Amino acid sequence: MNIFNRSSDKRRVGKRIDRLKKRAIVAKTMHKVTVIRVMSIFMIGLLVIGGGAVGISSIIPDNLNKAADTKDNEMMSVDKAVNTSASQSTVTGGAATVNPKSGDSGDVNSAGLVVDAKAAVLMDVGSGTVLFSQNGADRLPPASVTKVMTMLLAMEAIDRGQVKLTDMVTISEKSASMGGSQMYMEPGEQHPLEDLMKGISMVSANDACVAVAEYLSGSVDIFVENMNARAKELGMENTHFVNTNGLPVADHYTSAHDIAIMSCELIKHKKTHDWFTKWQDTMLVGLPGKQTEFGLTNTNRLIKQYTGANGIKTGFTQEAGYCLSGSATRDDMTLIAVVLGCPSSKVRFAEAAKLLDYGFATYDTVKLADKGEPHGLIEIEKGEPNYINAVAGEDISILVKKGEKDAVTFEVEQDKKVKAPVKKGDKVGDIVVYQNKKEIGRYPLVAEENSKKASLVQLYKRLVKNMVE
Repeated sequence: MNIFNRSSDKRRVGKRIDRLKKRAIVAKTMHKVTVIRVMSIFMIGLLVIGGGAVGISSIIPDNLNKAADTKDNEMMSVDKAVNTSASQSTVTGGAATVNPKSGDSGDVNSAGLVVDAKAAVLMDVGSGTVLFSQNGADRLPPASVTKVMTMLLAMEAIDRGQVKLTDMVTISEKSASMGGSQMYMEPGEQHPLEDLMKGISMVSANDACVAVAEYLSGSVDIFVENMNARAKELGMENTHFVNTNGLPVADHYTSAHDIAIMSCELIKHKKTHDWFTKWQDTMLVGLPGKQTEFGLTNTNRLIKQYTGANGIKTGFTQEAGYCLSGSATRDDMTLIAVVLGCPSSKVRFAEAAKLLDYGFATYDTVKLADKGEPHGLIEIEKGEPNYINAVAGEDISILVKKGEKDAVTFEVEQDKKVKAPVKKGDKVGDIVVYQNKKEIGRYPLVAEENSKKASLVQLYKRLVKNMVE
């Protein structure tokens, strides 16, 4: 028998109502979650498309930021702790504060040296600092020291990939007709570019100079124009070239200071050391079937006579007298000694050695950084890759008087924001050098590689990945 129970029915109805309320709450909650998800995706899309109004770096995981910061701080600590020498433009104790690209080269002589030459200059290769100058800006005929610029243009063309040392060069009538020092090559014969460079370096071959000029520029006239243009770029304000080899001709002149500048550039090309330091060699000259062996003996006796000598070029004409751009390296220090208008060959080598002795006895050079040396990671905003190495943009050598190395330190300053795209070699900061805690120089910190703009898909994936992690 069914018994009607009002209270039990009320309970059942109440339970149904409770279940319906719970379902409504769940449904409402699910709706909110769905809305939140949609809004999150929408906001991420806005962030990506809008270029990161909040900022890409703000959502990079803390552990990645801390890892990068830790690596940078460690490298900064090492950098600050390195003790080196003085700045590119300043040397304590009597050296000139002369920029290597400046035409201002007044006399510098804190040691009371007297050099038996019409003009002389001693320059530090690493910093370009003039350590000694005697009539350094005077315009004088350089004779075959002219060939420093001829060789420099050839080496720079090789660096650009324009030519290779293995390229075969045909000797023209014009090149074969050159007088003075030569390799006695015949019109029509061919030689590798390296053999011609060796001939210029070792025996000052005039015929090889013309052959190289014609091969690189199509004609000697165009090549000479390029020589003068490069001289202007280097700040050689007292130079005008008329030919490639220094044979006597009107309006062909340079200065001891300008020769030192172009010599500094040439000696940086390491391949030249193979030729400059070779004392003797041989090569075949002449047309096929008529070839003879030609002996090469280096005209630069400094190579045999001076410890550490590694270049560069001799020269002589009646008008110019005996000339030399001589270089030597000891430890991390490379010096260039230029003497023009000496009375004899013996005197030019002796006077160059005197200048080099003075430089090595008085100054120190320590490598601060090698070109391409890493100095920390840098973040590229919206870049792919997102992080790249910041590296030294050039070889950095600092010059000081003997005993003053410990006064110099350096630190790295990276640009705070670097936006993509970034090209290899773009400046991204500075290497700042201090002496006794006073800033004395800044050198560029550059990107080691390219970083292109990341695509929207790449940015979206990066953001989602960072949010999940």
